[in-house]
Amino acid sequence: MSFYRTIFKGLEEWKDSERHKPLVIRGARQVGKTTVIKEFGKSFDTFIQLNLEKSGDRIFFTDDLNPNIAFQRICLEKKIEPKGKTLLFLDEIQNSPEAVALLRYFYEEMPELYVISAGSLLEIMMEKHKISFPVGRVEYLYLFPMSFREFLMAIEQTQALSLFDEVPIQTWAIPTLAKLYRTYSLVGGMPEAVSQFVTYNDITKVSSVYRNLFTSYIDDAAKYASNKTEEQILRLFIEAAPRETGKRITFEKFANTSYRSRDAGEALRTLQRAMLVYLRYPTTDLQLPLQTDTKRKPRLQFLDTGLVNFSAGIQSSYLTDMPLDSMYNGMIAEQITGQELLASSFYEMNKPLFWIKEDARSNAELDFIIVEKSQIIPVEVKSGKSGTLRSLHSYIDQTKLPIAVRLYSGNYSVENAVTQVGKTPYTLVNLPLFLASKISEYVEIQ
Repeated sequence: MSFYRTIFKGLEEWKDSERHKPLVIRGARQVGKTTVIKEFGKSFDTFIQLNLEKSGDRIFFTDDLNPNIAFQRICLEKKIEPKGKTLLFLDEIQNSPEAVALLRYFYEEMPELYVISAGSLLEIMMEKHKISFPVGRVEYLYLFPMSFREFLMAIEQTQALSLFDEVPIQTWAIPTLAKLYRTYSLVGGMPEAVSQFVTYNDITKVSSVYRNLFTSYIDDAAKYASNKTEEQILRLFIEAAPRETGKRITFEKFANTSYRSRDAGEALRTLQRAMLVYLRYPTTDLQLPLQTDTKRKPRLQFLDTGLVNFSAGIQSSYLTDMPLDSMYNGMIAEQITGQELLASSFYEMNKPLFWIKEDARSNAELDFIIVEKSQIIPVEVKSGKSGTLRSLHSYIDQTKLPIAVRLYSGNYSVENAVTQVGKTPYTLVNLPLFLASKISEYVEIQ
């Protein structure tokens, strides 16, 4: 089942540009890269797909680095007569260093040809085999699990989608969209899981998808581990990471294991290159530019909330009346918010920052810091009254920022607020959780 993905906009822009460099699609395994490119290929007069996991497709690329000869061989062997605009899709390109090297020559010697490459475990395999894309001669786009907006399109909630896009939102529409967001948080954004949900409307059918995905991720550990010990650590951490999401972690004895900081850190960074987890380091800065502090403990974010629910065994919590921002000690709300923010751009991967203040007198920790049009937007994900936002107030007192956002299981409202300690006035924009991807739009209208 094929769904509309927002990345199609970026693909169309790339197609329409006069000088289209070979394009590399980056993303975790099973987020839909191949499906997206095959669907996009329908807009070309000729679409050629090679899977470089197969030796029969790798043979077209040799050390002589002649793109014309390689392309002629492909067309001859595949019995293809290219006409008009032609897209060559090199899937699993990490399996052919020669194909990676050839990308620059496609750009220089065959500018009329459109070339897209992608691959599972792309970052890891390229590092392992010392492969690098030609600097300045390729472009990148990123694909993440499906966003809430993409989910609404997939389940054909056209009226809800229209109301979601209306800024400001109509109050009467909030309960319905909040209910749909709760469903999205349960199902997650993995395309296969969404497809099963659309087909059967049964979460038990989706569970089998999660189970198979986890099995494939664990099996992948053998592909990018350099030895059996590293493979064992990676397998263990893939299983443990969903239960640690939302937490600030230490590498030493991660997830109650006995592994030392060096081994655990290397394993978690490997999983980050596979885009299964994200290590979100904090900032202590109060003004632009905001720098991450890699000496501080990072906060862990997993690939997808549906996988988190399944792995942590909390799917049944969605059947209760518990607000989303209270579920699993607030972890689910923070996970899905981070996921939405990460998926808000397909041009680059910007892991959401968070802010901390750690000293002998007081500590504070703010969930998210967003930078939009050179403006810092502090964001707290929290239920309760606005007067309880202690960390947010600490940040406002120090920065004197005029506006902040609170995401919660409530209605949209704007209030003139004052911090408790410093009595600093500011505008607090209260947004339902499902509007995380639209924070900048709501700040702009204040």
